[in-house]
Amino acid sequence: MIKKINNISFLPRWIILLIDLSFLLASIVFAYLLRFNFNITEVLAFKFTEGIILYTICHLLAIFLTQSYAGIIRYTSLQDGLRISFTTLLGTLLSGVVSYTNYFFNGSVVIPISVLIISLAVAVLMLFFYRVMVKNLFSYYRDAVRHRKNVMIFGAGQYGIITKQVIDYDPNARLKVVGFLEDDLKKVGKVINGTSIYDAGYNLKETLKKHAISEVIIAIANISVDRKNDLVDLCLKAHVKVRTVPSPDKWVNGELSMNQIKELKIEDLLGRASIKLNNPKVSECIKNKVVLITGAAGSIGSEITKQILKEYPKQLIILDQAESFLYAIDIELQNMKEAEGVEIIPVVMDITNRRRLNSIFKKFKPQIVYHAAAYKHVPLMEINPFEAVACNIFGTKNLADLSVAHQVDKFVMVSTDKAVNPTNVMGATKRISEIYVQSLNDYQEDDSANVTKFITTRFGNVLGSNGSVIPLFKAQIEKGGPVTVTHPDVTRYFMTIPEACQLVIEAGVMGFGGEIFVFDMGKSMKIVDLAKKMIRLSGFEVGTDIEIQFSGLREGEKLYEELLSNKDTTLPTHHEKIMISKTHRMNHKQVLQELNKLYDLLINENELGMILQMKNILPEFISQSSRYQVLDEQLKEERSEKWRISRKIS
Repeated sequence: MIKKINNISFLPRWIILLIDLSFLLASIVFAYLLRFNFNITEVLAFKFTEGIILYTICHLLAIFLTQSYAGIIRYTSLQDGLRISFTTLLGTLLSGVVSYTNYFFNGSVVIPISVLIISLAVAVLMLFFYRVMVKNLFSYYRDAVRHRKNVMIFGAGQYGIITKQVIDYDPNARLKVVGFLEDDLKKVGKVINGTSIYDAGYNLKETLKKHAISEVIIAIANISVDRKNDLVDLCLKAHVKVRTVPSPDKWVNGELSMNQIKELKIEDLLGRASIKLNNPKVSECIKNKVVLITGAAGSIGSEITKQILKEYPKQLIILDQAESFLYAIDIELQNMKEAEGVEIIPVVMDITNRRRLNSIFKKFKPQIVYHAAAYKHVPLMEINPFEAVACNIFGTKNLADLSVAHQVDKFVMVSTDKAVNPTNVMGATKRISEIYVQSLNDYQEDDSANVTKFITTRFGNVLGSNGSVIPLFKAQIEKGGPVTVTHPDVTRYFMTIPEACQLVIEAGVMGFGGEIFVFDMGKSMKIVDLAKKMIRLSGFEVGTDIEIQFSGLREGEKLYEELLSNKDTTLPTHHEKIMISKTHRMNHKQVLQELNKLYDLLINENELGMILQMKNILPEFISQSSRYQVLDEQLKEERSEKWRISRKIS
């Protein structure tokens, strides 16, 4: 009876045992015939029956000792061949020992040594090749019944070979590896385990078409982003899907499985080679310190908490107003192996609540503050400017002031490229926050207090963050479209969440106070190109299966983002990809006066007055696609009138 394990049919072991015995008997019979030149009379005269019985008993004993019948024939490998060889050799040795023992006692040999040698060679060949034949027949049958798709593996190295083995040995994988693809021309044309290696560069489209390839699996750990993009573009043009093998450090228990071979994500193709930061001073700066992280439940803040935890602070205070998300990140942190010995303290509160915030500083006395709490959604903040100003400006002011009052060593603020030449409320609030912490840093230096070092980091869009365009596009594609893009020319810079957070932590180490750190983020990408690539990666055709619709720029939205304003210059740091922005600085007392006016307008809910005051603080704040553009016209007229008056006076 055929057994089933996880819906997969296997022959019982006793049947495999009988088949093995049949081949062993055939090999000894053939050996006798060959030894005696196929003379049946001589064969029977030389203790043939006794020899067959002895041979069968000895080989049965060897089979049970080595468990050679326990292997699954359809998965026969070189190891199985070695086990069969050892089993047959052991059985032959036992037969020889018994046969020649009989010679010493009775003066006659049961099985001649020549017969044993011939049978050994024949038995090994027959047992191994029948297994290989069954394996190939099963593979052929499986391909025919399951209609396996032809795939190629990019990378004929160690990871590529492991990937092929995983696919071949998984009975549920309806894939057939028909070849490897390689950039290394020294490997092209060679064969690995019966599978040919093809050139991944020259005429790749024709190679994929010739072999009717449905998927390409990328199995190279250190492939560059540019090469990956080139390969994916060629595959998508050939209507071939792309999947990828995770890096070995992400394999479960150090082993790769079929369900870990995932479809390529758009995040894997964006941007450039990651900025790698490996500063040994990071651990020295954070270890055994009390660290406060605001916005700890957000996409940036939560990653900062994980990276900070790995540096073993004394206490980690995670603060956010989002109760459910804060609970989730607290549980995740507690389950990390690095959490042992670190006190993790979740705090639910709003950073605009100065009195409550002061009690947190007084109770825990943080030494380092990472400030990631902010409202970041441009269109939402354009509609809700009071919340943007209250949180982003005055929430930051609360934290900065309390950091000075409680003698925090370093205050690291997360800013955005939207703060440069802002065209929306959100960007303007972040730029005013930058100005305030810089002025406070300078004020301390002037006052010779120099207690807290204020450092700002500024970067572009973060892949996979809450509110990112990528989850939106994915949802729209799953629904069958259309995919909505605001404008055909809109572009953005991108970086990964871990990379952005490494940068924030690094800035906290290298900063001396008052700096705004910016990064070489490579080339910006058109959002419409991003949408097209995501559609193709999902296996659809743009315009045929899923349409792209242009909805128009949203309130306050820019066509493109900048990391530096036109008036800014940069200074280099020890890392070639990290620079310091030399921005215009304001006097702290002047900033306070302007913020006091802004606060009064906020409290009185004077929306237009509040936005107008922000534009007075930031002359470069010019609204786009926004109802506040009328204020720019008003300011323009007022400034023109002042200029005319000054001309008359002069």
